[in-house]
Amino acid sequence: MTPGLFRENAPIRRINREAVVLGGAGYAVLMQVAHPAVSRGVYEHSDFAVRPVNRLRGTLTFVYGQVFGTREEAERVARIVRAMHTKVNGPGYDALDPDLQLWVAATLYDSGTRLYELALGPLSPEEKDTAYQQASIFATSLGCPRETWPSSRAEFDAYWERMIASMEVDDSARAITRSLFNPANPLLRPFVRLQGFLAAGLLPPRIREQLGLAWSAKRQRKFDRLFAVLRTVYPRFPMTVRTLPMRAYLWDMRRQARRNRLYRRPRRTARTRRHHQRN
Repeated sequence: MTPGLFRENAPIRRINREAVVLGGAGYAVLMQVAHPAVSRGVYEHSDFAVRPVNRLRGTLTFVYGQVFGTREEAERVARIVRAMHTKVNGPGYDALDPDLQLWVAATLYDSGTRLYELALGPLSPEEKDTAYQQASIFATSLGCPRETWPSSRAEFDAYWERMIASMEVDDSARAITRSLFNPANPLLRPFVRLQGFLAAGLLPPRIREQLGLAWSAKRQRKFDRLFAVLRTVYPRFPMTVRTLPMRAYLWDMRRQARRNRLYRRPRRTARTRRHHQRN
């Protein structure tokens, strides 16, 4: 198998191979849709509220394909995603807009790094710098020009703070949030409740309040205790357990690629439309 885009022990691989970073999935989604143009595109074109497992698979296929796939696999996944995004446009939004691509990529970088450090401790400044530069692949593979990615972590932090301070959450984002945390499949509800709790704890207070998510000092203490336990327990898990989701998704990506079924999605059904209208 041909080499991938990154060496085996690259910081971006060490971060994204960890199962614990999946705890930031809901947080990343909510940060993305906090941007009004992103929320409108998601509201009009995505069916993840009815098919959250499939949509999560699509996102993780993208992330794992770029970080762990061969060069050929990474390019194939990126090419398919870019082609899909040509259809995602409407009044006030376009998935090919570099500013929106940058924001989506920024949330993937931020969520992965934050969850890694919460569970496994801080990366060194050098590791963080390298991981940050490598994370530009999330933007460029979407079609964003390389120079759009802030040139340093300091510039990224300024960009991130500026975006959070200026973001005005709209009704589409609030509807998406309600749908996301009220899945149609009852078997998903325990997992979704945990994702909702983690997302609320990770969100900036300004965004959390605009999305209408409850928080309190009691919930903050529970959140802090959870990660205190996780920092003690999670690093003791065998690496085969900690990397199981990454390996499973890569296996699934290659299986679907052999069948020429990467990112194939069904038409929006009446059930999908009803769930959207209800929320």
